[in-house]
Amino acid sequence: MKELHELPVHELAGLLADRKIGAREVAQAHLDRIALLQQDVNCYISITPEVALGQADAAQKRMDGGDAGPLTGIPMAFKDNMCTKGVQTSCASRMLEGFVPPYNATVVSTLQKAGTVMLGKLNMDEFAMGSTNENSYFGPVRNPWNLERVSGGSSGGSAAAVAAGLAPFALGSDTGGSIRLPASFCGVVGMKPTYGAVSRFGLVAFASSLDQIGPLASNVRDCAWVLDAIMGHDPMDSTSAPVKHESCTAELDAGVKGMSFGLAREYFGEGLNGDIRKAVMKAVQVLEAQGAVSGECSVPAAEFGISAYYLLSSAEASANLARYDGIRFGHRSADATDMKELYRLTRGEGFGREVKTRILLGTYALSSGYHDALYVKALKVRRMIHDDFIRAFETHDILVSPVSPTTAFRLGEKTADPLQMYLGDVYTVAVNLAGLPALVVPCGLDSDGMPIGVQLIGKPFSEKKLLQAGQAIEQALGRFVSPMAAGTGSTANPVGQCGKTEEEVRA
Repeated sequence: MKELHELPVHELAGLLADRKIGAREVAQAHLDRIALLQQDVNCYISITPEVALGQADAAQKRMDGGDAGPLTGIPMAFKDNMCTKGVQTSCASRMLEGFVPPYNATVVSTLQKAGTVMLGKLNMDEFAMGSTNENSYFGPVRNPWNLERVSGGSSGGSAAAVAAGLAPFALGSDTGGSIRLPASFCGVVGMKPTYGAVSRFGLVAFASSLDQIGPLASNVRDCAWVLDAIMGHDPMDSTSAPVKHESCTAELDAGVKGMSFGLAREYFGEGLNGDIRKAVMKAVQVLEAQGAVSGECSVPAAEFGISAYYLLSSAEASANLARYDGIRFGHRSADATDMKELYRLTRGEGFGREVKTRILLGTYALSSGYHDALYVKALKVRRMIHDDFIRAFETHDILVSPVSPTTAFRLGEKTADPLQMYLGDVYTVAVNLAGLPALVVPCGLDSDGMPIGVQLIGKPFSEKKLLQAGQAIEQALGRFVSPMAAGTGSTANPVGQCGKTEEEVRA
Protein backbone atom coordinates (compact mmCIF):
# COMPACT_ATOMS: atom_id res chain seq x y z
CA MET A 1 0.00 0.00 0.00
CA LYS A 2 1.23 3.49 -0.81
CA GLU A 3 2.28 5.86 1.93
CA LEU A 4 0.21 9.05 2.20
CA HIS A 5 3.10 11.17 0.88
CA GLU A 6 3.13 9.07 -2.32
CA LEU A 7 -0.48 9.80 -3.18
CA PRO A 8 -1.29 12.54 -5.70
CA VAL A 9 -3.83 15.22 -4.90
CA HIS A 10 -6.70 13.60 -6.81
CA GLU A 11 -6.23 10.27 -4.98
CA LEU A 12 -5.98 11.95 -1.57
CA ALA A 13 -9.16 13.87 -2.37
CA GLY A 14 -10.99 10.63 -3.16
CA LEU A 15 -9.89 8.98 0.09
CA LEU A 16 -10.87 12.06 2.09
CA ALA A 17 -14.28 12.21 0.41
CA ASP A 18 -14.89 8.51 1.14
CA ARG A 19 -13.85 9.01 4.80
CA LYS A 20 -11.08 6.42 4.44
CA ILE A 21 -8.60 8.93 5.86
CA GLY A 22 -9.00 12.17 7.80
CA ALA A 23 -7.67 15.63 7.01
CA ARG A 24 -5.64 15.80 10.25
CA GLU A 25 -4.11 12.39 9.50
CA VAL A 26 -2.97 13.57 6.07
CA ALA A 27 -1.58 16.84 7.42
CA GLN A 28 0.27 15.12 10.27
CA ALA A 29 1.79 12.55 7.90
CA HIS A 30 3.25 15.34 5.78
CA LEU A 31 4.45 17.30 8.81
CA ASP A 32 6.19 14.17 10.09
CA ARG A 33 7.85 13.66 6.74
CA ILE A 34 9.00 17.29 6.65
CA ALA A 35 10.54 16.85 10.10
CA LEU A 36 12.41 13.80 8.79
CA LEU A 37 13.73 15.16 5.50
CA GLN A 38 13.83 18.98 5.72
CA GLN A 39 17.41 18.98 6.98
CA ASP A 40 18.50 17.14 3.84
CA VAL A 41 16.49 19.00 1.20
CA ASN A 42 16.15 22.44 2.86
CA CYS A 43 13.04 23.24 0.82
CA TYR A 44 11.11 25.01 3.63
CA ILE A 45 11.92 28.34 5.24
CA SER A 46 8.96 28.33 7.62
CA ILE A 47 7.03 25.24 8.77
CA THR A 48 3.59 25.92 10.27
CA PRO A 49 2.30 22.82 12.12
CA GLU A 50 -0.21 24.72 14.27
CA VAL A 51 -1.68 26.47 11.25
CA ALA A 52 -1.76 23.21 9.28
CA LEU A 53 -3.52 21.18 11.95
CA GLY A 54 -6.01 23.98 12.66
CA GLN A 55 -6.85 24.25 8.97
CA ALA A 56 -7.06 20.45 8.70
CA ASP A 57 -9.62 20.35 11.52
CA ALA A 58 -11.63 23.12 9.84
CA ALA A 59 -11.47 21.23 6.54
CA GLN A 60 -12.72 18.07 8.23
CA LYS A 61 -15.71 19.94 9.62
CA ARG A 62 -16.50 21.21 6.14
CA MET A 63 -16.31 17.71 4.71
CA ASP A 64 -18.45 16.31 7.50
CA GLY A 65 -20.98 19.05 6.79
CA GLY A 66 -21.08 18.34 3.07
CA ASP A 67 -19.40 21.64 2.15
CA ALA A 68 -16.20 20.32 0.55
CA GLY A 69 -14.55 21.15 -2.75
CA PRO A 70 -11.93 19.22 -4.73
CA LEU A 71 -9.01 20.61 -2.70
CA THR A 72 -10.59 20.58 0.76
CA GLY A 73 -8.23 18.94 3.26
CA ILE A 74 -5.28 18.78 0.83
CA PRO A 75 -1.92 19.91 2.29
CA MET A 76 0.22 22.31 0.26
CA ALA A 77 2.82 25.04 0.60
CA PHE A 78 3.54 28.50 -0.80
CA LYS A 79 6.75 29.94 -2.20
CA ASP A 80 7.98 32.46 0.35
CA ASN A 81 7.30 35.51 -1.83
CA MET A 82 3.51 35.23 -1.42
CA CYS A 83 2.09 37.19 1.51
CA THR A 84 0.58 35.09 4.28
CA LYS A 85 -1.20 36.89 7.10
CA GLY A 86 0.44 36.10 10.42
CA VAL A 87 3.21 33.97 8.87
CA GLN A 88 6.68 35.23 7.89
CA THR A 89 7.18 36.16 4.22
CA SER A 90 10.93 36.58 3.76
CA CYS A 91 11.56 36.22 0.00
CA ALA A 92 14.59 34.19 1.20
CA SER A 93 16.32 37.49 2.01
CA ARG A 94 17.86 38.98 5.12
CA MET A 95 16.07 42.16 4.06
CA LEU A 96 12.68 40.66 4.95
CA GLU A 97 13.69 38.16 7.62
CA GLY A 98 11.00 38.30 10.32
CA PHE A 99 8.54 40.31 8.18
CA VAL A 100 4.98 39.15 8.90
CA PRO A 101 2.39 40.53 6.44
CA PRO A 102 -0.92 41.89 7.76
CA TYR A 103 -2.83 40.44 4.78
CA ASN A 104 -2.96 37.43 2.44
CA ALA A 105 -2.09 37.30 -1.22
CA THR A 106 -5.19 36.59 -3.33
CA VAL A 107 -3.98 33.07 -4.16
CA VAL A 108 -3.52 32.36 -0.45
CA SER A 109 -7.04 33.54 0.37
CA THR A 110 -8.44 31.61 -2.60
CA LEU A 111 -6.85 28.33 -1.55
CA GLN A 112 -7.82 28.88 2.09
CA LYS A 113 -11.44 29.30 0.97
CA ALA A 114 -11.05 26.08 -1.02
CA GLY A 115 -10.10 24.32 2.24
CA THR A 116 -6.42 23.59 1.61
CA VAL A 117 -3.99 23.07 4.48
CA MET A 118 -0.82 25.21 4.57
CA LEU A 119 2.24 23.23 5.64
CA GLY A 120 4.58 26.23 5.43
CA LYS A 121 6.55 28.62 3.23
CA LEU A 122 9.08 27.37 0.70
CA ASN A 123 12.70 28.28 0.01
CA MET A 124 13.62 30.20 -3.14
CA ASP A 125 16.33 32.31 -4.73
CA GLU A 126 16.41 35.68 -2.95
CA PHE A 127 13.61 37.89 -4.29
CA ALA A 128 13.16 35.21 -7.02
CA MET A 129 16.45 36.18 -8.68
CA GLY A 130 18.25 33.03 -9.74
CA SER A 131 18.01 29.74 -11.62
CA THR A 132 19.45 27.26 -9.10
CA ASN A 133 18.11 28.19 -5.65
CA GLU A 134 21.65 28.81 -4.46
CA ASN A 135 20.96 32.52 -3.85
CA SER A 136 18.88 32.05 -0.69
CA TYR A 137 19.81 33.68 2.63
CA PHE A 138 18.59 30.42 4.21
CA GLY A 139 20.90 28.17 2.20
CA PRO A 140 20.49 26.26 -1.08
CA VAL A 141 17.72 23.79 -1.82
CA ARG A 142 19.00 20.32 -2.70
CA ASN A 143 17.54 18.16 -5.46
CA PRO A 144 15.63 15.10 -4.15
CA TRP A 145 16.99 13.06 -7.08
CA ASN A 146 20.57 13.72 -6.00
CA LEU A 147 21.34 15.85 -2.95
CA GLU A 148 24.59 17.08 -4.48
CA ARG A 149 22.72 18.79 -7.34
CA VAL A 150 20.73 22.00 -7.67
CA SER A 151 16.94 22.00 -7.59
CA GLY A 152 16.57 24.80 -10.14
CA GLY A 153 15.25 28.24 -9.35
CA SER A 154 13.86 30.42 -8.31
CA SER A 155 10.97 28.16 -7.18
CA GLY A 156 13.39 25.40 -6.19
CA GLY A 157 11.80 24.86 -2.80
CA SER A 158 8.38 24.38 -4.41
CA ALA A 159 9.63 21.80 -6.92
CA ALA A 160 11.82 19.95 -4.40
CA ALA A 161 9.00 19.75 -1.84
CA VAL A 162 6.73 18.05 -4.38
CA ALA A 163 9.50 15.80 -5.71
CA ALA A 164 10.48 14.66 -2.21
CA GLY A 165 6.90 14.03 -1.09
CA LEU A 166 6.98 16.95 1.39
CA ALA A 167 3.87 18.56 -0.13
CA PRO A 168 1.26 17.15 -2.55
CA PHE A 169 1.39 20.43 -4.48
CA ALA A 170 2.92 23.88 -4.17
CA LEU A 171 2.64 27.32 -5.66
CA GLY A 172 5.63 29.00 -7.24
CA SER A 173 6.21 32.12 -9.30
CA ASP A 174 7.76 32.38 -12.75
CA THR A 175 9.48 35.54 -14.06
CA GLY A 176 11.81 33.96 -16.62
CA GLY A 177 11.47 30.22 -16.05
CA SER A 178 11.30 30.01 -12.27
CA ILE A 179 8.53 27.39 -12.21
CA ARG A 180 9.52 25.51 -15.34
CA LEU A 181 13.25 25.10 -14.71
CA PRO A 182 12.81 23.61 -11.20
CA ALA A 183 9.98 21.40 -12.50
CA SER A 184 12.33 19.99 -15.14
CA PHE A 185 15.29 19.60 -12.77
CA CYS A 186 13.17 17.88 -10.09
CA GLY A 187 10.97 15.74 -12.34
CA VAL A 188 7.59 17.31 -11.53
CA VAL A 189 4.88 19.09 -13.51
CA GLY A 190 4.91 22.90 -13.52
CA MET A 191 2.70 25.47 -15.24
CA LYS A 192 3.48 29.11 -15.96
CA PRO A 193 0.00 30.50 -16.81
CA THR A 194 -0.75 33.32 -19.23
CA TYR A 195 0.23 36.70 -17.80
CA GLY A 196 -2.89 37.99 -16.05
CA ALA A 197 -4.59 34.60 -15.67
CA VAL A 198 -3.71 34.31 -11.96
CA SER A 199 -3.79 37.25 -9.57
CA ARG A 200 -0.44 38.72 -8.53
CA PHE A 201 -1.94 40.68 -5.63
CA GLY A 202 0.20 39.92 -2.59
CA LEU A 203 3.08 38.49 -4.62
CA VAL A 204 6.23 40.40 -3.66
CA ALA A 205 7.32 41.97 -6.93
CA PHE A 206 10.52 41.18 -8.80
CA ALA A 207 9.62 42.28 -12.35
CA SER A 208 5.95 43.26 -12.41
CA SER A 209 5.39 42.86 -16.16
CA LEU A 210 6.85 39.34 -16.14
CA ASP A 211 5.97 37.72 -12.77
CA GLN A 212 3.25 35.07 -12.76
CA ILE A 213 2.08 32.62 -10.08
CA GLY A 214 1.52 28.97 -11.01
CA PRO A 215 1.32 25.43 -9.59
CA LEU A 216 3.82 22.60 -9.26
CA ALA A 217 2.49 19.08 -8.76
CA SER A 218 3.49 15.46 -9.22
CA ASN A 219 1.20 14.98 -12.22
CA VAL A 220 -0.81 16.84 -14.85
CA ARG A 221 -4.25 16.17 -13.36
CA ASP A 222 -3.30 17.71 -10.03
CA CYS A 223 -1.86 20.73 -11.84
CA ALA A 224 -5.19 21.18 -13.64
CA TRP A 225 -7.13 20.95 -10.37
CA VAL A 226 -5.03 23.69 -8.79
CA LEU A 227 -5.26 25.94 -11.85
CA ASP A 228 -9.05 25.67 -11.81
CA ALA A 229 -8.95 26.94 -8.23
CA ILE A 230 -6.57 29.89 -8.66
CA MET A 231 -7.28 31.28 -12.15
CA GLY A 232 -9.73 34.13 -12.43
CA HIS A 233 -10.10 37.90 -12.53
CA ASP A 234 -9.11 39.82 -9.40
CA PRO A 235 -10.06 43.53 -9.09
CA MET A 236 -7.23 43.91 -6.56
CA ASP A 237 -4.69 43.27 -9.34
CA SER A 238 -4.66 45.87 -12.12
CA THR A 239 -2.91 43.39 -14.45
CA SER A 240 -5.47 40.63 -13.90
CA ALA A 241 -7.20 39.70 -17.17
CA PRO A 242 -11.02 40.06 -17.12
CA VAL A 243 -11.62 36.87 -19.09
CA LYS A 244 -13.74 33.78 -18.46
CA HIS A 245 -11.44 30.79 -18.06
CA GLU A 246 -12.29 27.35 -19.38
CA SER A 247 -12.14 24.50 -16.87
CA CYS A 248 -8.71 22.89 -17.06
CA THR A 249 -9.99 19.56 -15.73
CA ALA A 250 -12.85 19.27 -18.23
CA GLU A 251 -11.83 17.12 -21.19
CA LEU A 252 -8.35 16.61 -19.75
CA ASP A 253 -8.22 13.15 -21.34
CA ALA A 254 -9.52 14.31 -24.74
CA GLY A 255 -6.18 13.57 -26.38
CA VAL A 256 -4.20 15.40 -29.06
CA LYS A 257 -5.63 14.00 -32.27
CA GLY A 258 -5.56 16.73 -34.92
CA MET A 259 -3.38 19.10 -32.89
CA SER A 260 -0.35 20.63 -34.58
CA PHE A 261 2.94 20.91 -32.68
CA GLY A 262 5.75 23.22 -33.82
CA LEU A 263 9.44 22.70 -33.08
CA ALA A 264 11.17 26.09 -33.14
CA ARG A 265 14.58 25.59 -34.70
CA GLU A 266 16.08 28.24 -32.39
CA TYR A 267 15.48 25.90 -29.42
CA PHE A 268 17.22 22.84 -30.86
CA GLY A 269 20.59 24.27 -31.87
CA GLU A 270 24.12 24.15 -30.55
CA GLY A 271 24.60 23.67 -26.81
CA LEU A 272 21.63 21.40 -26.19
CA ASN A 273 22.50 18.23 -24.26
CA GLY A 274 22.04 15.09 -26.38
CA ASP A 275 20.00 13.22 -23.76
CA ILE A 276 17.61 16.16 -23.54
CA ARG A 277 17.22 16.35 -27.31
CA LYS A 278 16.36 12.61 -27.45
CA ALA A 279 13.86 12.84 -24.58
CA VAL A 280 12.07 15.87 -26.05
CA MET A 281 11.86 14.22 -29.47
CA LYS A 282 10.51 11.08 -27.82
CA ALA A 283 7.73 13.19 -26.32
CA VAL A 284 6.98 14.55 -29.81
CA GLN A 285 6.83 10.99 -31.15
CA VAL A 286 4.38 10.10 -28.38
CA LEU A 287 2.13 12.96 -29.49
CA GLU A 288 2.38 11.92 -33.13
CA ALA A 289 1.48 8.33 -32.22
CA GLN A 290 -1.74 9.67 -30.72
CA GLY A 291 -2.81 11.52 -33.85
CA ALA A 292 -0.98 14.84 -33.61
CA VAL A 293 1.17 16.31 -36.36
CA SER A 294 4.46 18.16 -35.94
CA GLY A 295 6.70 20.35 -38.05
CA GLU A 296 9.53 22.82 -37.84
CA CYS A 297 8.85 26.49 -37.22
CA SER A 298 10.82 29.57 -36.22
CA VAL A 299 10.80 32.26 -33.52
CA PRO A 300 13.74 34.31 -34.87
CA ALA A 301 13.84 37.01 -32.21
CA ALA A 302 14.06 34.40 -29.43
CA GLU A 303 17.85 34.44 -29.80
CA PHE A 304 17.79 37.94 -28.27
CA GLY A 305 15.56 36.82 -25.40
CA ILE A 306 18.26 36.51 -22.74
CA SER A 307 19.63 40.00 -23.41
CA ALA A 308 16.18 41.62 -23.45
CA TYR A 309 15.02 39.69 -20.40
CA TYR A 310 17.94 40.56 -18.14
CA LEU A 311 17.75 44.24 -19.07
CA LEU A 312 13.98 44.54 -18.58
CA SER A 313 13.70 42.35 -15.47
CA SER A 314 16.65 44.09 -13.81
CA ALA A 315 15.22 47.51 -14.63
CA GLU A 316 11.90 46.58 -13.04
CA ALA A 317 13.70 45.02 -10.07
CA SER A 318 15.67 48.22 -9.58
CA ALA A 319 12.40 50.17 -9.32
CA ASN A 320 10.51 47.58 -7.24
CA LEU A 321 13.26 47.04 -4.70
CA ALA A 322 13.82 50.75 -4.10
CA ARG A 323 11.19 50.52 -1.35
CA TYR A 324 13.55 48.52 0.88
CA ASP A 325 15.24 51.48 2.52
CA GLY A 326 15.46 50.53 6.19
CA ILE A 327 12.76 53.02 7.17
CA ARG A 328 9.30 51.60 6.51
CA PHE A 329 9.71 47.85 7.00
CA GLY A 330 12.26 45.06 6.70
CA HIS A 331 15.90 45.02 7.77
CA ARG A 332 17.41 48.23 9.18
CA SER A 333 21.10 48.68 9.84
CA ALA A 334 21.96 49.40 13.45
CA ASP A 335 25.23 51.10 12.55
CA ALA A 336 24.02 54.09 10.53
CA THR A 337 24.74 57.60 11.81
CA ASP A 338 22.89 59.60 9.14
CA MET A 339 20.26 59.08 6.44
CA LYS A 340 22.68 58.43 3.59
CA GLU A 341 24.54 55.85 5.62
CA LEU A 342 21.25 54.24 6.66
CA TYR A 343 20.36 53.59 3.01
CA ARG A 344 23.85 52.35 2.14
CA LEU A 345 24.30 50.02 5.10
CA THR A 346 20.74 48.71 5.13
CA ARG A 347 20.78 47.77 1.47
CA GLY A 348 24.34 46.50 1.66
CA GLU A 349 23.55 44.24 4.59
CA GLY A 350 20.03 43.23 3.57
CA PHE A 351 20.51 42.22 -0.07
CA GLY A 352 22.64 39.35 -1.31
CA ARG A 353 25.18 39.54 -4.13
CA GLU A 354 22.87 38.47 -6.98
CA VAL A 355 20.14 40.92 -6.00
CA LYS A 356 22.68 43.76 -5.77
CA THR A 357 24.05 42.84 -9.20
CA ARG A 358 20.63 43.01 -10.81
CA ILE A 359 19.71 46.27 -9.08
CA LEU A 360 22.92 47.83 -10.38
CA LEU A 361 22.32 46.50 -13.90
CA GLY A 362 18.73 47.77 -13.88
CA THR A 363 19.69 51.20 -12.53
CA TYR A 364 22.35 51.48 -15.23
CA ALA A 365 19.85 50.51 -17.98
CA LEU A 366 17.41 53.17 -16.75
CA SER A 367 19.99 55.93 -16.38
CA SER A 368 19.64 59.02 -18.56
CA GLY A 369 22.56 58.21 -20.81
CA TYR A 370 21.52 54.64 -21.53
CA HIS A 371 17.72 54.52 -21.24
CA ASP A 372 17.06 54.67 -24.98
CA ALA A 373 20.04 52.56 -26.02
CA LEU A 374 19.32 49.75 -23.57
CA TYR A 375 15.88 49.80 -21.94
CA VAL A 376 13.85 51.10 -24.89
CA LYS A 377 15.67 48.81 -27.31
CA ALA A 378 14.92 45.82 -25.06
CA LEU A 379 11.22 46.77 -25.12
CA LYS A 380 11.33 46.71 -28.94
CA VAL A 381 12.93 43.26 -28.89
CA ARG A 382 10.22 42.11 -26.50
CA ARG A 383 7.60 43.14 -29.04
CA MET A 384 9.46 41.32 -31.81
CA ILE A 385 9.51 38.12 -29.74
CA HIS A 386 5.77 38.41 -29.08
CA ASP A 387 5.03 38.92 -32.77
CA ASP A 388 7.22 35.96 -33.80
CA PHE A 389 5.32 33.67 -31.43
CA ILE A 390 1.98 34.87 -32.77
CA ARG A 391 3.14 34.12 -36.32
CA ALA A 392 4.26 30.64 -35.27
CA PHE A 393 0.81 30.01 -33.77
CA GLU A 394 -0.81 30.73 -37.13
CA THR A 395 0.25 27.25 -38.25
CA HIS A 396 0.72 25.39 -34.94
CA ASP A 397 -1.47 24.96 -31.86
CA ILE A 398 1.43 24.36 -29.46
CA LEU A 399 5.20 24.84 -29.64
CA VAL A 400 7.51 22.21 -28.16
CA SER A 401 10.97 22.91 -26.76
CA PRO A 402 13.49 21.80 -24.14
CA VAL A 403 13.38 23.58 -20.79
CA SER A 404 17.12 23.96 -20.25
CA PRO A 405 20.29 23.10 -22.19
CA THR A 406 21.32 20.75 -19.34
CA THR A 407 19.82 18.70 -16.55
CA ALA A 408 20.45 19.59 -12.90
CA PHE A 409 24.16 20.18 -12.30
CA ARG A 410 26.18 20.05 -9.11
CA LEU A 411 25.81 22.67 -6.39
CA GLY A 412 28.43 25.39 -6.82
CA GLU A 413 29.35 24.27 -10.33
CA LYS A 414 28.31 27.51 -12.06
CA THR A 415 28.27 30.10 -9.28
CA ALA A 416 31.58 31.57 -10.45
CA ASP A 417 30.30 32.04 -14.03
CA PRO A 418 27.18 34.26 -14.07
CA LEU A 419 26.93 34.15 -17.88
CA GLN A 420 26.66 30.36 -17.94
CA MET A 421 24.10 30.58 -15.15
CA TYR A 422 21.99 33.10 -17.07
CA LEU A 423 22.16 31.03 -20.27
CA GLY A 424 20.34 28.27 -18.41
CA ASP A 425 17.17 30.33 -19.01
CA VAL A 426 17.68 30.50 -22.78
CA TYR A 427 14.57 28.41 -23.60
CA THR A 428 12.24 29.90 -21.00
CA VAL A 429 12.57 33.70 -20.84
CA ALA A 430 10.90 34.42 -24.19
CA VAL A 431 7.65 32.92 -22.90
CA ASN A 432 7.52 35.54 -20.13
CA LEU A 433 8.46 38.36 -22.47
CA ALA A 434 5.52 37.37 -24.70
CA GLY A 435 3.14 36.76 -21.77
CA LEU A 436 2.33 33.20 -22.91
CA PRO A 437 1.40 30.07 -20.95
CA ALA A 438 3.84 27.14 -20.82
CA LEU A 439 3.66 23.70 -19.23
CA VAL A 440 6.57 21.45 -18.27
CA VAL A 441 6.04 17.68 -18.09
CA PRO A 442 8.74 15.10 -17.24
CA CYS A 443 9.65 13.07 -20.33
CA GLY A 444 12.77 11.09 -19.49
CA LEU A 445 16.03 10.66 -17.60
CA ASP A 446 19.56 11.47 -18.65
CA SER A 447 22.54 9.10 -18.47
CA ASP A 448 23.07 10.09 -14.81
CA GLY A 449 19.46 9.31 -13.91
CA MET A 450 18.45 12.97 -13.59
CA PRO A 451 15.00 14.04 -14.85
CA ILE A 452 14.31 15.85 -18.12
CA GLY A 453 11.24 17.96 -18.84
CA VAL A 454 9.60 18.98 -22.10
CA GLN A 455 8.18 22.50 -22.45
CA LEU A 456 4.83 23.01 -24.18
CA ILE A 457 4.15 26.66 -25.12
CA GLY A 458 0.63 27.81 -25.99
CA LYS A 459 -1.37 30.75 -27.25
CA PRO A 460 -2.67 33.20 -24.61
CA PHE A 461 -5.22 31.52 -22.30
CA SER A 462 -4.72 28.07 -23.86
CA GLU A 463 -3.93 26.37 -20.54
CA LYS A 464 -6.63 23.75 -21.14
CA LYS A 465 -5.11 22.62 -24.44
CA LEU A 466 -1.58 22.55 -22.96
CA LEU A 467 -2.78 20.32 -20.14
CA GLN A 468 -4.47 17.97 -22.60
CA ALA A 469 -1.16 17.61 -24.43
CA GLY A 470 0.72 17.18 -21.17
CA GLN A 471 -1.71 14.51 -20.05
CA ALA A 472 -1.16 12.62 -23.32
CA ILE A 473 2.61 12.63 -22.74
CA GLU A 474 2.28 11.61 -19.10
CA GLN A 475 -0.10 8.74 -19.87
CA ALA A 476 2.31 7.37 -22.47
CA LEU A 477 5.58 7.83 -20.56
CA GLY A 478 4.39 7.53 -16.95
CA ARG A 479 5.26 9.62 -13.94
CA PHE A 480 8.86 9.91 -12.78
CA VAL A 481 9.48 9.39 -9.07
CA SER A 482 12.58 10.58 -7.21
CA PRO A 483 14.52 8.07 -5.08
CA MET A 484 13.55 10.08 -2.00
CA ALA A 485 9.81 10.03 -2.77
CA ALA A 486 9.86 6.36 -3.80
CA GLY A 487 11.11 5.26 -0.38
CA THR A 488 9.34 5.13 2.94
CA GLY A 489 10.95 8.34 4.12
CA SER A 490 14.44 7.04 4.86
CA THR A 491 17.27 9.47 4.16
CA ALA A 492 19.61 6.58 3.36
CA ASN A 493 21.91 8.06 0.72
CA PRO A 494 19.68 9.08 -2.17
CA VAL A 495 22.75 10.78 -3.66
CA GLY A 496 23.65 9.26 -7.00
CA GLN A 497 20.71 6.86 -7.15
CA CYS A 498 18.97 6.62 -10.48
CA GLY A 499 15.34 7.68 -10.41
CA LYS A 500 12.65 5.53 -11.97
CA THR A 501 9.23 5.82 -13.49
CA GLU A 502 6.33 5.12 -11.17
CA GLU A 503 5.70 1.78 -12.89
CA GLU A 504 9.32 0.67 -12.34
CA VAL A 505 9.13 1.67 -8.67
CA ARG A 506 5.90 -0.29 -8.11
CA ALA A 507 7.40 -3.35 -9.85
